[in-house]
Amino acid sequence: MSAEGNVQSAPRTVLVYRNDLLPISETFIKEQATALSKSKWRAVLVGKRLLKDQLPLSELKSQLLDPGQSRLGRITWKAFKANGHLPSQAVAALRAENPRLVHAHFGPDSLDAWPVANSLGVPLLITLHGYDVQISRDWWESGRAGFRMRFYPRRLLALARRPSVSFLAVSHAIRQRAVEIGIPADKILLNYIGIDVEKFRPGSTPIVERPKNILFVGRLVEKKGCQYLLEAMSEVQKLHPTARLIVVGDGPLRKTLEASARQHGINAVFRGALGQREILTELHAARVFCLPSVVAENGDAEGFGLVLLEAQACGVPVVTSALGGALEGIRDGCTGYRFLEKDIKMLADRLSKVLDEDEATAKMALEARRFVVDNFDLRRCAQKLEEIYDRVQ
Repeated sequence: MSAEGNVQSAPRTVLVYRNDLLPISETFIKEQATALSKSKWRAVLVGKRLLKDQLPLSELKSQLLDPGQSRLGRITWKAFKANGHLPSQAVAALRAENPRLVHAHFGPDSLDAWPVANSLGVPLLITLHGYDVQISRDWWESGRAGFRMRFYPRRLLALARRPSVSFLAVSHAIRQRAVEIGIPADKILLNYIGIDVEKFRPGSTPIVERPKNILFVGRLVEKKGCQYLLEAMSEVQKLHPTARLIVVGDGPLRKTLEASARQHGINAVFRGALGQREILTELHAARVFCLPSVVAENGDAEGFGLVLLEAQACGVPVVTSALGGALEGIRDGCTGYRFLEKDIKMLADRLSKVLDEDEATAKMALEARRFVVDNFDLRRCAQKLEEIYDRVQ
């Protein structure tokens, strides 16, 4: 074979777009980008701002779309973007990466990613994660998210009509919701984000030898439903006086939830926001993980809940009402239990079953790990993502 026949083609470049690079809570974007094979596709992060408290990004190349400090510079950028383009110097810098595709995370960010893709003459792929299609159109148009975002729903649907724009849903539930709001079904592909099953592994203490710790991880906001878990704990503690709720996360409802726990004598510990390594420690000490999500007043709902996969990969049974996660992210009765949202009695019953039935719980722990490894391994999900890139470029 000739020397030319042994030369492999260079990987193609995808510009992964997020306005803010990159919130600590969005490890999944970084891990998805770094999980690409590197022989087929390489990721370059593109955004408007580097956050002060950001994820470490040394493994990935990144570029900022900086309009400069001058008022004239900012006005020029706005004028170009209003017409779906970027200034020539920004286009030249991005074109040097020889991109074949722009991949934007979250619907609202796609409004800023479109001028990037349009200026470069490449397709735009938009990942829908949840709130970007779950929140009601009336909420957006009322200006609750700011003046500019009043037009978000109609602008997203306008993008959906462009031939070079396609969508990626992180669950069947999100795909269905996107169709309901008017995005054509044939433009929406499906791919799970996946998790690193080597990082999230079972701890050394067998599940049935652990204290009766019930773990919650998530933002303390309405849609996460932590208040319903607190109510269920009142019932659980009647049967299991040593049961303890560990709440990991922060948010606007924290003080209210802490006060409620004190008022009702619930054995609950609020850890605040923790890093991934500390969350892993909590998972290795937990008997059961609970994500009691609900549909919020504005229509927002849990798209999937990657933490459900992280818990199961660690061999921890889960109890959840998460919209996508309860149907796709667990096997009911096998790796955990689902329950109807806001059904306190059903939630308490499911939690008590995990705490009561040692033999069944030990089997669940094994099945949970196997389920995630077989279906949500980050490497396999990244391989499928590359196939999607090949298809839409």
